[in-house]
Amino acid sequence: MIEDNYRQRGLRNKLVKKLRQKGILDEAILSAMGKVPRHVFFDEALLSHAYEDKAFPIGEGQTISQPYTVAFQTGKLSVKPGDKVLEIGTGSGYQACILLELGARLYTIEYNRKLFEKVRDFLPAMGYRPYFFHGDGSRGIPAKAPFDKIVVTAGAPVVPVALTDQLAENGVLVIPVGNREKQTMVRLTKRSLTTLLLCLCWEKADGRVRSRYLFF
Repeated sequence: MIEDNYRQRGLRNKLVKKLRQKGILDEAILSAMGKVPRHVFFDEALLSHAYEDKAFPIGEGQTISQPYTVAFQTGKLSVKPGDKVLEIGTGSGYQACILLELGARLYTIEYNRKLFEKVRDFLPAMGYRPYFFHGDGSRGIPAKAPFDKIVVTAGAPVVPVALTDQLAENGVLVIPVGNREKQTMVRLTKRSLTTLLLCLCWEKADGRVRSRYLFF
């Protein structure tokens, strides 16, 4: 049984307050962040850090993303109830839960076999039931395309063409692009089969998010 006590709910509420202070103002996203018990994704040794706004290791060389990053990226995705969403990189399953709380019909793919098997069993026990897939996320899931929204949880050097090909018209892809030292959150909107609207989003030293839009 998953424990979610008064103290943990209180810490989660404090995290939501911090996210609001950092500029996350979408009430649906804040509500989702306030519902999903992040501590259940942590090993016992790191449990006391579950509601810090930081990324932490989850094994297999992977991390559970910083809550602000999850909220910011999810906000750029603009998920509506009923949207068919593809998540590249299931990881711990935390962001999948947030997307499901927002009403997404979620397809999630994970490359690491151990993480895939762990999350495939764990999330349904929490009451979350996305469609699970194991494989190379950069190829997407062509058999299930098109998708209204695609989110990539880990950085990539370029935007995989296979993913833009699997977007529905007016579909949105959000992906961090760059190297280990520097990444830019990219939002692509597929206006037609031949036109993409590119939004580059980055955070300045003052904490404000800047954006630039390009058509190609």
